[in-house]
Amino acid sequence: MASATDPCDLTVEQILAGYRRGSLSPTEVVEANLARIEATEQTLNAFAVRVDGGRLRIEATESADRWFRGEPLGDLDGVPVTVKDIVDMAGLPTSEGSAVTSTEKATTDHPSVARLREARAIILGKTTTSEFGWKGMTDTPRFGITRNPWNPDHTPGGSSGGAGASLAAGIGAVAHGNDGGGSIRIPAAYCGLVGLKPTFGRVPHAPVESPFATLVANGPLARTVGDAALLLNVLSRPDLRDWHAVPHDSRDWRVGINDGLGGLKLAWTSTLGGATTSPEVAATCRAAVDRLADAGADVTEVDDVFEPLRPQLEDYWKAGFATILHSIPSDRWSELDPGFRALAQEGMGADVHQMAAATGARARLVETMRRFHLDHDVLLTPTMPTLPPPVETIYHSPEFDRWDHAVPFTVPFNYSGQPAASIPVGRVGGLPVGLQVVATHFREDLVLRVARATLDLLDWRWERAPI
Repeated sequence: MASATDPCDLTVEQILAGYRRGSLSPTEVVEANLARIEATEQTLNAFAVRVDGGRLRIEATESADRWFRGEPLGDLDGVPVTVKDIVDMAGLPTSEGSAVTSTEKATTDHPSVARLREARAIILGKTTTSEFGWKGMTDTPRFGITRNPWNPDHTPGGSSGGAGASLAAGIGAVAHGNDGGGSIRIPAAYCGLVGLKPTFGRVPHAPVESPFATLVANGPLARTVGDAALLLNVLSRPDLRDWHAVPHDSRDWRVGINDGLGGLKLAWTSTLGGATTSPEVAATCRAAVDRLADAGADVTEVDDVFEPLRPQLEDYWKAGFATILHSIPSDRWSELDPGFRALAQEGMGADVHQMAAATGARARLVETMRRFHLDHDVLLTPTMPTLPPPVETIYHSPEFDRWDHAVPFTVPFNYSGQPAASIPVGRVGGLPVGLQVVATHFREDLVLRVARATLDLLDWRWERAPI
């Protein structure tokens, strides 16, 4: 259970307030986080690589000295964070969850890591991911199984599974993730967190050679909406390496999150694109939406909104994996996640006509959603159609199909590029359930505002997982 005094249970805003008052020190916070990692890592397996404790203590002491002088150097000075091991962090290797990647240490920082360092955050280490971020569970031949702190027999989701598991267990005050099909929102839903996928291009990304470069958005997993907004402030600062990046918006994304639901038109569906939601998840999300309506919000139930995406976009997905597979020597394919390898080999048969058709389908989806948002400010859906599956579940199999059970609600908004967040709205059998909040392009302010208002109406408070 969360404690008002344990440094591992504090939000970013609470930590920074403690530093300003002098009632809390970065050295205390780092020591508590190091102890929490030691106590939980054998069970969770949430870290691919950790920063040396001696280095972290030096950074904490330097931060404490700055706060003592009243001269913090960044928005996150002394705040512990984690980084997903799918982006570069100078001085550490980038495994991308795979045994076939280089073990050499990166020499440059990914834009998100660079912004975290500039904000003087203390990076505890790099968290686990599925191999090349291919699936919404986090288990790999290289690192093994990452587990959910609410119930270690279940997955924390993926591909930012280590980020979600560690943050829910009280490690780091906020976490970096990235999302090409739901990889921030899935672990947020499964681990009881706030997870924000910004508009495509809002947060700079590099390198951009990946076949999924136009789907991926970097963003925060957080304990509160306010913390997510603060991290968006930091991560969205400009970086010249990303030519996809939109012009920088210098606003403070925390402004306006307490404005409530007045004047907004909300839409709700549990059947987006023909999705089928399990009864317990649908009921939990519907109860949260009903609370909004009971409080006077303008809520309309809508239908499927658009046609199923699988027939239109499955070739796009598999062809991207095939591109990755082409870059790996064939004598090392046996070291890959069998599920990833099988889909990548299927994708080798995709041709230019199929890819062109998928590109056209994306364009039609964007047009459909832009027209939809002329009548509805925000769309609400379940984040996930099911509860977190057991860790032994075979991903993209008859028992847990990717399109039916993992990403029907999340992946559409990677293809459309819209901002979307998952917020915790309840638990079933001790496992968290998330509600997704979606707005049109560049309206992260609406996503954050509705997310905050919903959690306030539910009287939701951050609670650490009971591991």
